[in-house]
Amino acid sequence: MAFPAILTAKDSSKRLPLAVSTLGCPKWDWKTIVKNASENGYSALELRGVLNQMDLPKVPELSGTQLAGTLRELDSMGLKVSDLGASAQMHEPDPKKHAAYMDEARRFIDLAHAMKVPYVRVFPNQLVKGEEKAVTMARIEKGLKELGDYAKPAKVTVIVESHGEFTNKDLLAPLMNVSKNVAFLWDTHHTIVAGEKPEVTWATLGKYTRHVHLKDSVPDGKGGRRYVLTGTGAIPVKETVALLQKNGYKGYYCYEWEKRWHPEIEDPEIAFPHFAKTMAGYLGAAK
Repeated sequence: MAFPAILTAKDSSKRLPLAVSTLGCPKWDWKTIVKNASENGYSALELRGVLNQMDLPKVPELSGTQLAGTLRELDSMGLKVSDLGASAQMHEPDPKKHAAYMDEARRFIDLAHAMKVPYVRVFPNQLVKGEEKAVTMARIEKGLKELGDYAKPAKVTVIVESHGEFTNKDLLAPLMNVSKNVAFLWDTHHTIVAGEKPEVTWATLGKYTRHVHLKDSVPDGKGGRRYVLTGTGAIPVKETVALLQKNGYKGYYCYEWEKRWHPEIEDPEIAFPHFAKTMAGYLGAAK
């Protein structure tokens, strides 16, 4: 069953700092995304594809003459865009593929500038098999520095997500030193599943954390994880929220419900309002 709408656009000033990723609603068109996010009390959208288009600068509503109208629509619905999610992987060793990823990231930075969006996400993402770790790290750091330098005049910050093999503080922390215009997107699920306690991640990376992903899961019995509704699984989401609140985190709490990659999980009509209602309880308890 779906939960009733929590807030309307008129109540936007009272909303909690909740964002929701469009990864969770791959079958919704733009107007459906905006309407549902606003009605369920979200303050922001994390853009990670619309329908079948993952290359955001090519989304009709985000390009050309439609962009100005889209920005007015978001404002009228009481919504901001927290960040743009690029697919760029900084570890990529193939020169042509690496160049394509860098081009993608730059195009996303240009779009973020046009939309006055503060962050563009990129992936670190892997330690290349058969290559010395130092070589891979140097490539990632070089790419991040170039993107950070490109993003600075656009007033955009590049945020690096804990993802792939980069799910612990020891691998992630060095990446925070390449540029003052590079910061951290903490996917709390990934670091926790990898075995690092939230307080350990925060102790090293908290000062760099600008955006946070939250989701819950249980072991699937096959060595992997199965995503479940927030608060019904084995991930200490409530405790992580309390940690963030206690330490003065000022960014959005973003629901990354990976429906696009896992079509078998609950539909957004159920998952989105459930997260908003559950998080209202968590954030209220943390005060």
